[in-house]
Amino acid sequence: MAMIKEIANRYQILSLIGQGGMADVYRAKDKILDRVVAIKVLRSKLSEDPMVLVRFQREASAASRLSHPNVVDIYDVGEYEGMHYIVMEYVRGRTLKQLIMQRGALNFTEALDIMKQLVGAVIAAHQKNIIHRDIKPQNVLIKDDGTIKITDFGIAVASDSVQLTLNNAVMGSAHYLAPETAQGKEPTEQVDIYSLGIVFYELLTGTVPFKGQTPTEIAIQHLRVSMPYVRDFNPSIPQSVENIILKATAKDPLERYAHASDMLYDLEHCRDRDQRGVGRLQLKNPSTQESQTGPSKSKTGKEDKERKHSSKTFGVLAGICVALIVCLSAFFVLSLSGTISLGGLFGQYTIPDVVEMSEEEAKETLVEAGFTQDQIKVEKEASDSVEVDHVISVSPEEGQKASQEDSIILTICKGPTYLIQDYTGQYLSDIEAQFKEEGLHIQIKVEEKAMANTNPGYILEQKGLKVGDRIDPDEETTITFVVAAYPSIEITADLIGRNYDEVYEELNAMGIAVARSGSGSTIVDVSPSIGTTYVQEGSDSYITLYTE
Repeated sequence: MAMIKEIANRYQILSLIGQGGMADVYRAKDKILDRVVAIKVLRSKLSEDPMVLVRFQREASAASRLSHPNVVDIYDVGEYEGMHYIVMEYVRGRTLKQLIMQRGALNFTEALDIMKQLVGAVIAAHQKNIIHRDIKPQNVLIKDDGTIKITDFGIAVASDSVQLTLNNAVMGSAHYLAPETAQGKEPTEQVDIYSLGIVFYELLTGTVPFKGQTPTEIAIQHLRVSMPYVRDFNPSIPQSVENIILKATAKDPLERYAHASDMLYDLEHCRDRDQRGVGRLQLKNPSTQESQTGPSKSKTGKEDKERKHSSKTFGVLAGICVALIVCLSAFFVLSLSGTISLGGLFGQYTIPDVVEMSEEEAKETLVEAGFTQDQIKVEKEASDSVEVDHVISVSPEEGQKASQEDSIILTICKGPTYLIQDYTGQYLSDIEAQFKEEGLHIQIKVEEKAMANTNPGYILEQKGLKVGDRIDPDEETTITFVVAAYPSIEITADLIGRNYDEVYEELNAMGIAVARSGSGSTIVDVSPSIGTTYVQEGSDSYITLYTE
């Protein structure tokens, strides 16, 4: 396959860009339409296997029936000189798995955006009665602008199609496998929903929830081990977001989302105000159920003694309770008449819920609760989870008490954070201009590394700020770039008297060009002269070694 130059007298192969279990993927140019495409070519030996061939053809059939902005488009399907191929949209970017490996856990707002796109694509497939069955980050492409594209319908199955499992073998990737699939049950839309939940977990934590040495070990965990909580990894993730994962990955399909559209609704509304303060979703978990037993005989006698003792004090307690009820009733009547203000009892007022309100609305709400304008202080902070000029948090927190002597701190969103990208492979001058244009307060420190055949200023490594870090664009921070520099050497007298071949190899290894004058093997002079510094600034400069 590596020697393929052209397919169907139309597609000019440019490079190999991927290899899977049954096919190779090439970047190619469509000479007729003058566009770059991706071509998946079934390996020649596998084309003789009827089951593999049907899977390959099914992928083309399933994907070509879908038209959705988050599904890779299929342009052409065919056979050429015994090679079966699929021509599809070429997506310039990387897989979602590569993104996770490079950046680790994503910010939950970014993860939400990815999941909305991904679930939308799955909904489109399900509406065509297509179950993907192999949803995983490796099968999701992400463009530079953040658009995602789901691909690889190689084991997709229509609801009325013949199964392609052999000897009850399970298809799909073990880390994203629904429990009922591991049990060999017929696939439904809910196996995709389970996989979506696992992908969501991985986006938010940077890792899969279940691991093992073999696919069987992992499958057993999907069947028996409770789903870990993402809020244990990152408590700042809203409970409503964690609940989506718990519902999508419920081991019992009856407790799982029935349709992907239900999951999309929750993704779109999990940040609504009425979702704040929700409790953790409780699901059935038979493995942790405990039997309840009655009281033991050893406790019975003790309880009898306690009942006798409590009966002696019952009369006293009853009298106290009656007195309290009378006082509370009178207090309640006075509060209704306005004689007593409950809100300012003992000079204490309750902090209202003002998070995500606009700054003006939050101040008005605090004043209505009994606080004064003078005691309300404002601090600005960058945030990706709250709109600009809206409240991120309040201190003291909602529900706590404060007096009119206390300061109430409103933390207001001044704008989004700035995402640190991978700057290696770019030029220092370009990144300096980019930081300046975006108004960032990032101090750049430079470490030079002599590199042969590499342009100066080319960024080899970045330190301090990692790829995926989010920073406040207004705060001072530092990033260090290791950049390529011209090789250089101090010309010393140590070169005189040495063997030419030895010095030649030594200087060449440093990326320094050498010219020879004379036919001997011993160096007697050098140019530039001893005591100077020589910098290799291109192929037209060199050190001359004179020999005799």
